[in-house]
Amino acid sequence: MRNRTITFGTDGVRGVANKGLLPEDALRLGLAASRAFGGKILVGRDTRLSGEMLASALCAGAASGGADVVDLGVLPTPGVAALAPRLGATAAGVVSASHNPYPDNGIKFFSGEGRKLSPEKEREIEDLLDRDVTRPTGSGIGRVEVLGDATRTYAQWVLRQLRPPAEGMEVLLDCANGAAYEVAPLVFGETGADLTLTGTDPTGTNINEGCGSTHIEELDASGHDVAFAFDGDADRVLAVDERGNVVDGDRIIAILARDKEERGVLSGEVVVTVMSNLGFFKAMEAMEIPYEVTGVGDRHVAEAMNRLGASLGGEQSGHVILSEYTTTGDGIVTALALLDVMVRSGRPL
Repeated sequence: MRNRTITFGTDGVRGVANKGLLPEDALRLGLAASRAFGGKILVGRDTRLSGEMLASALCAGAASGGADVVDLGVLPTPGVAALAPRLGATAAGVVSASHNPYPDNGIKFFSGEGRKLSPEKEREIEDLLDRDVTRPTGSGIGRVEVLGDATRTYAQWVLRQLRPPAEGMEVLLDCANGAAYEVAPLVFGETGADLTLTGTDPTGTNINEGCGSTHIEELDASGHDVAFAFDGDADRVLAVDERGNVVDGDRIIAILARDKEERGVLSGEVVVTVMSNLGFFKAMEAMEIPYEVTGVGDRHVAEAMNRLGASLGGEQSGHVILSEYTTTGDGIVTALALLDVMVRSGRPL
């Protein structure tokens, strides 16, 4: 069969699983990644039915190229990124289509530092896809190791960053039947909050289905101090306050920016995209907080934050980067940071 053209888009390679994105594609991407990075490559995924198929092919391709592979199983995208430097990986691959419906899937890569790849590095991988290179044999073939405690390892890392004492607070978590379904309750349970859970029963076909941040209007948060809704791979989060109002990414960033400014720990400019609303910009100007505006996409936000030495940035969609803790958007860390402001201030959301 003639090799299909594989092209990286704004957030990796995406397509309908087994149609627009085949296991053969995943194998070729794994093989190309092994040539581009070598060493040890982590692979994680969300809860989609096609995830095991594509992740297995990605692992096989990387091992075929001589890389050692650590299969993390189901884990939020930012969890895979966070574990990359901590496990000594040269790169990490994630099988997920984020907030898309379950028939879709995708593959994206992070560097060994847990950062999104540059367009130049993605072009390098594309160029390697069809290059005919002799594969290793014998002891040159890579190993595939399953890390059984990846969820707990990531949870412990998160709690070392943020652990607000939230005893007595009523918190609702909507995990979108996605990658956060195990780790988010584990993390928030350690804060002492009284938890209500929904979207924690993934079937492989119900990820993002009427739940999570893409359907936050259907989330009934009555009786709770705050509700947090993640998307399928948990790299973004939206909130609902005690009155039932949706608190989007712009509002979350504004709250965190004001808190950091008041505590004197806001560094650089707050980085947002052209999609942020006028109210956000007026709020920053009223508080005399400088900001930088980029094109749409978390990659642009991350690049600008690195350039400016910024501690906070993100998108209206709830993809927020707190560089003090993370290298990419992390819904669980963002939710904990927002909960931390509520706890310290003693004020409702």
